[in-house]
Amino acid sequence: MNILEALLLLCLLIVISAFVSCSELALASARKIKLQVMAKDGGDTRALDVLNMQQQPGSFITVVQIGLNAVAILAGIVGEAAVRPYFDGLLANAGSWGSTVASLLTFMLVTGSFILIADLMPKRVAMTHPEAVAVRIVRPMMFLIFILKPLILIFDGLANAIFKLFKISTVRQEQLTSEDIYAVVDAGAQAGVLKEQEHYLIENIFDMQERKVTSTMSTREYIVYFDKNDNSDTVLEMMSDKPHNKFLVCDGDLERVIGYIESHTLLTLFLKEKDVRLTDKRVLRKVLFIPDTLSLYDVLETFKTSGEDFAVVVNEYALVVGVVTLKDVMSIVMGELVNTEEEPQIIRRTEDTWLVDGATPLADVMRALDIEEFPDSENYETIAGFMMYSLRKIPKRTDFLVYAGYKFEIIDTENLKVDQLLVSKQENVVGKM
Repeated sequence: MNILEALLLLCLLIVISAFVSCSELALASARKIKLQVMAKDGGDTRALDVLNMQQQPGSFITVVQIGLNAVAILAGIVGEAAVRPYFDGLLANAGSWGSTVASLLTFMLVTGSFILIADLMPKRVAMTHPEAVAVRIVRPMMFLIFILKPLILIFDGLANAIFKLFKISTVRQEQLTSEDIYAVVDAGAQAGVLKEQEHYLIENIFDMQERKVTSTMSTREYIVYFDKNDNSDTVLEMMSDKPHNKFLVCDGDLERVIGYIESHTLLTLFLKEKDVRLTDKRVLRKVLFIPDTLSLYDVLETFKTSGEDFAVVVNEYALVVGVVTLKDVMSIVMGELVNTEEEPQIIRRTEDTWLVDGATPLADVMRALDIEEFPDSENYETIAGFMMYSLRKIPKRTDFLVYAGYKFEIIDTENLKVDQLLVSKQENVVGKM
């Protein structure tokens, strides 16, 4: 074999190796979602072939390894048999070390060519455009799998037997988790594909599944209700002092709710009739009761099913713990994208200090302070709950603790309730309490 034939054969081996290397990376890194879109919207059946191959990758991995190893061995043989004699001739007058230099030059030429042209460049192309490359090479790869089926059965069978012996699954799992979606959304926001408002909305929608109704309801102490026997003057005076859209009607106390009234309906009747009883069927509406264990997503589904937009929240002892409206739930989704008359629960005073309402949900505190998690967070839902759980007592003013590089100090209490905290960033503090 002369040097020209050897170079042509080496070029052919480089092309084969490049195809195999490119196929390996493209088929392994092609994204399932994009392939599904290509198959469904673009009608490209090759994308389905790629998906099927990814589900059972044993055959194409075996072909890749057979191809790469066979080509590498053959390239070494060709280089040693045909290229080295050429360098030997050029270094014939170099003395005893000429043969060593010839072997070294042959190795560098063959290996360098394969690294650059057959490995590095194809894999970079496949990494940059994995789906486009995968759909183009999947059919030739399927043909190679068919041709090399006997060898594949042998090697793949041996590999499967070993995996089975050690109870290792070889089926590729493509279960998309919420963490995966968060990562995709964050990447989209950083790349400018998603606007800041869109990113904010998507994160809040996922929060609805995690957050309980108690994190956004109006708690028991803020509930304004009427007794069913209250007269018109009492009702009008209370509605004037504490204007709300809806009021509960009870039979004596808050544990015996008989329904609720809407302000505009009641006031309209008051204009027509001077004496309207709160138990009048024209104004009294049946109230919706929901447990305090529901997530905000469950509450939204309950509102949708019942056609209501107002509910009373009760605990496991059938005690009323709060009320929630559709507006309360949607405020979690819209958050700071909508203007509200209520004072925000987290106010940034300086670069390193925040005033935080004790009833602020943990999720909002984590987002504002960039804290990944709170310890044993399944035991409480608000920052006040975190303080009470961590201090192991009823908190009082000046009580504080340090966690995740922040100092949480109670600056105001009301009866036994933590009303407000001052959070300040601490320098050189390890994230421990």
